[in-house]
Amino acid sequence: MGLTVAEKIIEKHLVKGSLKRGEPIALRIDQTLTQDATGTMAYLEFEAVGIDRVRTELSVSYVDHNLLQTDFRNADDHRFLQTVAARYGIWFSRPGNGICHQVHLERFARPGKTLLGSDSHTPTAGGCGMIAIGAGGLDVAMAMAGEPFHLIMPRILGVYLTGKLPPWVSARDVALWLLGKLTVKGGLGKILEYFGPGVKELSVPDRATIANLGTEMGATTSVFPADETTRAWLRAQGREEHFEEILPDEDARYDEVIELDLSSLEPLAACPSSPDNVKPVVEIAGRPVAQVIIGSCANSSLRDLLVVSEILSRHPVHRDTCLEINPGSLQVVENLEALGAFRHLVHGGARIHQSGCLGCIGMGQAPPTKAISLRTFTRNFLGRSGTRPDYVYLVSPETAVASAVRGVITDPRELGEYPKIKLPEKFVLNDTLLLPPLPEEEARRVEIVRGPNIVPLPRFDPLPEDLEGEILLKVGDNITTDHIMPAGAKILPLRSNLPAISEYVFSALDPDFSRKALALKEKGRAVVVLGGENYGQGSSREHAALAPRYLGVRLKIAKSFARIHKANLINFGILPAVLADPADYERLEAGDKVHIAGIRKALSQGLKEVYMEVEGRGEIPLRLELTQRDREILLAGCLLNLVKP
Repeated sequence: MGLTVAEKIIEKHLVKGSLKRGEPIALRIDQTLTQDATGTMAYLEFEAVGIDRVRTELSVSYVDHNLLQTDFRNADDHRFLQTVAARYGIWFSRPGNGICHQVHLERFARPGKTLLGSDSHTPTAGGCGMIAIGAGGLDVAMAMAGEPFHLIMPRILGVYLTGKLPPWVSARDVALWLLGKLTVKGGLGKILEYFGPGVKELSVPDRATIANLGTEMGATTSVFPADETTRAWLRAQGREEHFEEILPDEDARYDEVIELDLSSLEPLAACPSSPDNVKPVVEIAGRPVAQVIIGSCANSSLRDLLVVSEILSRHPVHRDTCLEINPGSLQVVENLEALGAFRHLVHGGARIHQSGCLGCIGMGQAPPTKAISLRTFTRNFLGRSGTRPDYVYLVSPETAVASAVRGVITDPRELGEYPKIKLPEKFVLNDTLLLPPLPEEEARRVEIVRGPNIVPLPRFDPLPEDLEGEILLKVGDNITTDHIMPAGAKILPLRSNLPAISEYVFSALDPDFSRKALALKEKGRAVVVLGGENYGQGSSREHAALAPRYLGVRLKIAKSFARIHKANLINFGILPAVLADPADYERLEAGDKVHIAGIRKALSQGLKEVYMEVEGRGEIPLRLELTQRDREILLAGCLLNLVKP
C-alpha cells in the first residue's frame, strides 16, 4: 500500500514507533523556530538543559510579537534573545523583519523536512511540503538539544481538491469552509493532507494560508505536496536547490477523505466569537464596519497585499472606516515597493504598520466600543482584540478590503472585475535583518545579556504519593489558552517573569484566582481546575501550563484536552485527567474537596483509570490517557527534572 505525503516525511524521521495510528512515536526534528513571546522562556529552558550549542540543522529566533517596546521589558527580552542566539548557534530575525511563519516560509522552509515551533501556527510551513508542528517552548528547547519530539501518531484526513477558485474567492475561504465543517475540534488527533487536481491551482502562499488555519481546527499539522509550484516558489526565493518533490503515492490511503470542489466556494466569514462560526458574507452584508485590519501569519503575504493594492488603486477607503495593514515581512514590503503597489496602499487611505503580529496577539489595534472589526487574523476569541466585548469577524483579504472601501460588510464580488496579479519570478531579497549564527569559537565568547525582568525557571517538586486538593474553578467547553493566560500589551512583556505573569492566570474568568490558588498552595493542598470539551484550545503558549503550576495547580480534569495544551500540562507536572463519564461534569462544582489516593503508584503501575473521592459526593472515575513517557514526566514533576535530575 502506498504512502501519503505526511507518512513519507514522518517515516523518514521516525526515531521510535511506527506509522500505526494512535501509537506513541518520536520524530527527529530538523528545524526549530521560536518567537519572542514564547522564546524567552524556551531559551531559559534550553540553558537549563546544559547543551553548549543547538543540535538541529537550523534553528531560528524571531521577534514579531512584543514589538511595542513600551518600556524596558520588551527591549531587554529582545537583547536577551539576540545574545542567546549568538551564543548557541541560532539564526536571529530582528524586530521589523517580519512574522515568524511568513519569514520562515520565504527563507527557510524546505520540502521533506520537519519543523517544530513554539507557536501554534507553525504548520504554515506545511504549504511548502514540510511536517511543521506547533508545540510548547520546553518541547522546542528539547528539540534544539537534539532530543526527538514525542507525540501520538495522528490519523491522516485527506482533503481532495478539485476545480479552481472563482474570482473574489481565495485560500482563506477554503480554510473557513473547512472550519465550518470540522469545527474548532474536528482536527484533533489528525493531520490534514491536501491532494487532488485542485492543488495545482493554489500558490504556495495560498497553501500556507490553508495550512496555517488548520491549527484552528485542532489539527496536529497540515501538509501539501511539494510539486512544480513549490519548485517555482523556491526558485523565486533563490533557493531552488532546497526543492525535493514529494507527492502521495497513487495508491496512498487516507483514514478519511473530505472532497471539496474549489469552484463551488463563495466568500465566507467567521462571525463573533469563534473561528468556526462561519457564514456566507452575503448573509451578513450591510453591517457598518469601523475597523478593517489585513495582516497576521495567515494573510499578510505579497499575494494578499497585491490584491488589496489593486483594489485600492480603484477605490479609496470609506471615510467612516479605518483600514490598517500589517505586512507579513520586510520582503513583502520591499516587493510591494518594487512593483509600485505600495503607493496604492498609501494613496488609497490605508494605515501601514510595521511587519509583525500586532493586533492579532492583542498588541495594539483594539477596535472601538461596540463596533465591528473585520480582520484577516487567525482567531476572534472574545476579548482577544483588547476590547471587551468585541465584534470581530475573520475574513479574506478580498472581503476585508471590499468592506473597507464600502464602509459596510461587503461581498467582494460586488466590486466587479477581479484584479489580475502575478507573483514575481524572482523576489527582491534582503536578509539584512536576519542574522546568521556565529562560528562556534566566536559564539562561546558571547555574553548573554539579561534584564531585570528575566527570571530563572524554578525547580518543581515530583508528584506526591496522594493528591489532596480543591476544585478552585469550573469552566465550560472550548476554553482557550487566552482564557487561561491572556495575551495583550499589558501581559505579554511578562513572559520571561514567571512570578509576575502568574498573577494573571484565569484573570478574565476569576480575577481572584491567583490569590486563592497561592493560599491553597501554602496550605499544602493541590489546586484543581475542571473543564469541559477541548480544554486548552488555541495558542501553544506553555505559560498557560507553567504559570498555573507555579500557583500550585497539580490536576486538571476535563471531558477532553487540546493536543498542545495537554502536552504542556504534562511537561510541567500537571496531571491531565479525563472524566470517564462526561455526565460527572455536572456532579462537580468549584469548592469541592477532592482526594486521589495512591496517584503516584497508579501512574507507576500504568493504571488507565483511578477514582477520585469527592467530599460529600462519592467517587468519580478518571481516565489516565497517558503514554509511558508522559507518566515518567509526571512522576518526576517536570520534563526538565527527568532530563536533568
